[in-house]
Amino acid sequence: MELSKYLRDYSRTIPGKQQLLIGAYAKALEIIPRQLCDNAGFDATNILNKLRAKHAQGGIWYGVDINNEDITDNFTACVWEPSIVKINALTAASEAACLILSVDETIKNPRSSVDAPPGGAGRGRGRGRPHAH
Repeated sequence: MELSKYLRDYSRTIPGKQQLLIGAYAKALEIIPRQLCDNAGFDATNILNKLRAKHAQGGIWYGVDINNEDITDNFTACVWEPSIVKINALTAASEAACLILSVDETIKNPRSSVDAPPGGAGRGRGRGRPHAH
């Protein structure tokens, strides 16, 4: 949640499309506590609102308290995760998203329709065989 808050605040300082990209990334990071709430059967909206408010007040270590259906200071509750795990997860997710976007851009490339043979020839079963009815 703290990283999401930081990115959301940072996105407000950037003009243009980059602001939307960073804001969407910040929103995507909130899926983690939301999923924790959903898995535990909690009201995710209520818990996330409490978390956002606590992080806005400077509670950087606050997270979901599964035992009490609330939020808690995870540092004092001894809920720690190595930063390398989060760094690797964020890097892998970002690279996967970039790969998906690059494939999508390749599919939408306007030159592909210009270079295609007329009438859609060459499509279908492959290896140049006509389709038998």
